[in-house]
Amino acid sequence: MNLLMSDTPLPVTLPGTCRYVDLSKLTIANCMGCFGCWVKTPGSCVLRDDAVKVYPLIAKSTNLLYVSRIKYGSYDVTMKTMLERAIPIQQAFIRVHQGETHHVQRAVEKKQAVIVAYGAQSQEEKRLFERLVERNARNMQFWSHRVRFVCEEDLFAAVEQEVAKWDDC
Repeated sequence: MNLLMSDTPLPVTLPGTCRYVDLSKLTIANCMGCFGCWVKTPGSCVLRDDAVKVYPLIAKSTNLLYVSRIKYGSYDVTMKTMLERAIPIQQAFIRVHQGETHHVQRAVEKKQAVIVAYGAQSQEEKRLFERLVERNARNMQFWSHRVRFVCEEDLFAAVEQEVAKWDDC
């Protein structure tokens, strides 16, 4: 499955096994840090909102395209909140990967990820974001990932180009 997840509305229609999630239209609460998804209801968040429909899609995807505004070298609030709420796809157990400790994934497909990032204000902010994505990629066991920085005017064209690279879309 291919997943396009965006923090801003995009005029896209994807066929077949390709899915589009517009996070800006969903109700997603902040993670409470209760670890209920690890202890009380393993693999399922105890909060019942739209996030419970999205994180299984993240786990099942083999091609993942995040579209996010960059804020202070990180994902902006909407995307960051969703990614934090995706913790149920990880287990409480820790593994050593490339000399670092990371969570063990829970039935997560290996994936190729592209992050289309817009709104970066400086080269320093871009470098910070690239470092964050690199760390996330190791934790999520992406077999491949890259960041593509674009200006807001070029956002939709960049997304179309990336989606066109997917085999079954």
